[in-house]
Amino acid sequence: MHQIQRLTVIGVGLIGGSFALKLRELGLVQDVVGCGRNTDNLDKALELGVIDHAVTDPTVAVAGADLVLLAVPLGSIAPIYQQIQPFLAPNAVITDVGSAKASVINEIADLIGECPTQFVPGHPIAGREQSGVAAADNELFKAHRVILTPLEHTCPEALARVKALWQAVGAQVSEMTACYHDEVFAATSHLPHLLAFALVDMLNEHPELGNVFQYTAGGFRDFTRIASSDADMWRDIAVQNHHAIIKWLEAYQAELAKLAQLLTTQNGDELHQLFSAAKAARDKHIVNRTA
Repeated sequence: MHQIQRLTVIGVGLIGGSFALKLRELGLVQDVVGCGRNTDNLDKALELGVIDHAVTDPTVAVAGADLVLLAVPLGSIAPIYQQIQPFLAPNAVITDVGSAKASVINEIADLIGECPTQFVPGHPIAGREQSGVAAADNELFKAHRVILTPLEHTCPEALARVKALWQAVGAQVSEMTACYHDEVFAATSHLPHLLAFALVDMLNEHPELGNVFQYTAGGFRDFTRIASSDADMWRDIAVQNHHAIIKWLEAYQAELAKLAQLLTTQNGDELHQLFSAAKAARDKHIVNRTA
């Protein structure tokens, strides 16, 4: 694999920092430019050896870069792409890490006329509750999935390069359409996060229970762990992928209504069937899966 001469990471946080850190460890990048608004975070990135140069102006940061990683909040990807577009090298490859894809692709096309052939939309499935470059981990992507959602006109060489780099840092790369991606992750990631946020918010707003959280055990902590995720990031995801999320939220509401009816009628047999079917599905597809 050819070494990247200059990698520019716009948004040097957990994802961007971990990507740069692993590529440096593997010797696959010569020079790393980090860009962001938080100078303290950039200073930390320099201190940790994640980046070689710190820049606050994206148009300066991308100069001479052969690969640009947009690791910024979802709502900022398209505006930043528009900002840097005139300053990109002719053959520069650009990719992102956004959790919703169709909205990003459409917004970029709206802002600059079309989605560039050198842009490879991506989504690493390797987040944590921690954020900032201090949380960067060179093994973050090991055995985790990265989804790429190329368009019909995406440059094959750009796609191959991005795919190879994600594989090099340990990820399992899959390709799918942007619309299918957004449906899948609305159901399996975005909806669970919203449910966790809603449950914690609901209990926090009921003073008659007092400090109910002091009585929580492992099940509650496991279910609500993701409610500690970054609010800015999840606001953007919820807004950008709202159509698909609403579809699955309504499906979940229908399931809750069915559950409430079974409880009202004290239908233990059907409750048992529902619980058993859910357990069997989880055991088959999650507990016992090999990859």
